[in-house]
Amino acid sequence: MSRKELLLQQSAWMSETDSPVVISSRVRLARNLEEFPFPHGLSQENAAEVEKIISQALGYVKGNDENLHYISLAELNNVEKQVLIEKHLISPSLGGTTSACGVALNSDHRYAVMVNEEDHLRLQVLLPGNQLIESHRLATALDDLLEAKLDFAYRESQGYLTACPTNVGTGLRASVMVHLPGLVITKQVQQVLGAAARLGLAVRGLYGEGSQAFGHIYQISNQITLGKSEEDILTHLDAVTRQIVEHELQARENLRQQMPMLLEDKVWRARGTLQNARLLSSEDAMHLLSHDKLGSDMGILPKTKDCFTTLIVDTRPGCLQYILDRGLDPSQRDEERARLIRSAMCEDRGTIQ
Repeated sequence: MSRKELLLQQSAWMSETDSPVVISSRVRLARNLEEFPFPHGLSQENAAEVEKIISQALGYVKGNDENLHYISLAELNNVEKQVLIEKHLISPSLGGTTSACGVALNSDHRYAVMVNEEDHLRLQVLLPGNQLIESHRLATALDDLLEAKLDFAYRESQGYLTACPTNVGTGLRASVMVHLPGLVITKQVQQVLGAAARLGLAVRGLYGEGSQAFGHIYQISNQITLGKSEEDILTHLDAVTRQIVEHELQARENLRQQMPMLLEDKVWRARGTLQNARLLSSEDAMHLLSHDKLGSDMGILPKTKDCFTTLIVDTRPGCLQYILDRGLDPSQRDEERARLIRSAMCEDRGTIQ
């Protein structure tokens, strides 16, 4: 598989699921090599050595019974890096790194192993819907294979050593991506997510720390790993996620019961705009697609041929240019984004309107 084919693959987490609220589940394990400083203290020579050691080890292990494809970020142009960020396969900080670094992927991107990000190795499993336990199982299995080939920094009294103190211990960061339009429309989202924060969870936007919650999408994750078992972390996050899902579904039902015309107007107005707009900014598209998904999930609107998650990713600036295989200025992106979405909204799967 060529690099182009690999990056154009639909990521596993973008598949449609039965869950109307939980979009995806992610488990990430932070690991560092014993004999080297953390990445922020590495010389260029040492960074290159770490990349060589880890990439070679990755060549001997399999994820989901298939080889992982290692990509050095030095080989990628800015659009390719942006595609990886938009698909949640690398972090924005890794995308901006100039030292020796890279990512290993399997064909459906459920595995993404970052090299020389904040830690020497960050192993990620990202699956659709509420699959925290399965994500953890897959991540742990791959971690065991790598630990047999690499000498990870570990202390009996502290656990795995990481660049950020909040990750020391298990090195595990678990998160779910949730779609909360009902809570936003009913103005309850800050109250509900504030409660999650008080329970020790971090709440961030679509692309992590410092990002906004475009499309009414939020990421919820554990904050501390030291002194907590992996089971405790996953159980706590799962329990809070289930409460958030209940609040969101109740908010949707309240809208249906108390403000049916407001609800129908919002979702039908979104569908009508998406079916007919000739220019759509990235932010506007995500907002409208969020309301459209709300209408579909509640049985008010018919389903579209492409699912919500696929559309919000494929219409991001990097992915849009990569799919079309040409550079686009902002106004051209707005035009092509609207064109792609109009095609997805058509019941006839033929030509683009």
